[in-house]
Amino acid sequence: MKEIKISEIEGFKIGHSESENKDTGCTAIICEKGAFAGVDVRGGGPASRETELLKPVNMVQQIHCVMLSGGSAYGLAAGDGAMSYLEEKNIGFDVGVAVVPIVCGASLFDLVVGDPKVRPDKEMGYKACVSSEENNPGEGNVGAGAGATVGKYLGMERMMKSGLGTYAVSLGDVKIGAIVAVNALGDVIDVKTGKTLAGILSEDKNSLDSTLRIMQEEIGQARNVFSGNTTIGCIITNGKLSKDQANKMAQIAHNGFARAINPVHTSADGDTIFVMSTGEVEVNVDALSQISAQVMAKAINRAVMSAEPAFGLKAANDFKESL
Repeated sequence: MKEIKISEIEGFKIGHSESENKDTGCTAIICEKGAFAGVDVRGGGPASRETELLKPVNMVQQIHCVMLSGGSAYGLAAGDGAMSYLEEKNIGFDVGVAVVPIVCGASLFDLVVGDPKVRPDKEMGYKACVSSEENNPGEGNVGAGAGATVGKYLGMERMMKSGLGTYAVSLGDVKIGAIVAVNALGDVIDVKTGKTLAGILSEDKNSLDSTLRIMQEEIGQARNVFSGNTTIGCIITNGKLSKDQANKMAQIAHNGFARAINPVHTSADGDTIFVMSTGEVEVNVDALSQISAQVMAKAINRAVMSAEPAFGLKAANDFKESL
């Protein structure tokens, strides 16, 4: 496998937009020709848009955009900006009197940083789509990762800043990549070393603790954790997938979440993964699905390692020497 930039996967354009204070944002992943798509929602508290139509039994086979955003359920409004942008370009399904773009999406909970009244909206979603024309997506405190944090089991005092990450590879003509905004209740684990990269801080905030250990010690207690956390991401590929296969790949890509986040898929997370395929290259779907988990795990690691301290919160690079 050869590492490539996610922008090298033809047929997709990715763009970000953030609020003025960069305390929230959104990320548009656009496939103008239409992508075969699937989704898998694992967390107990999702905020999502148009995931029902991705079930194999339903009619729609291709979508035109996945919008990842902050803002909790309010942030789903960013998808309306993608609808307007795509309609202006006459992209969507022709229904006789209009074209109807298919825009799916998911939002993470970032209302605890910055101003909780500032959320991704139609205008911000539109700007993310315009930004996708450059197709040069950054990482860290950008887009849907602008307000992302991790290690939140004990509240704001012990959590850390996270962000958005990407990772992509090629194998001959086959290309596959992941883009993910990491906003987990749990800690992020280095998939190479098994060490914790970011998560819940120790009491003195000078080192990293373990969310799982603290949860286990409190197993007999009820704790009110944040009502929404959520890691949201998307796998994009030129590999040929049916709608059924895209949904199965989304399930398997969650193995990447499990490798890089601990604990994961809790009732306070809305963990969601989309898959988008241009269907250009014949591929062994089982092999590609396993790679989807690998690139997702790597993208999660990059999300925290590219994040910068913000809102008084430390980031993984503050502890780089000890990793």
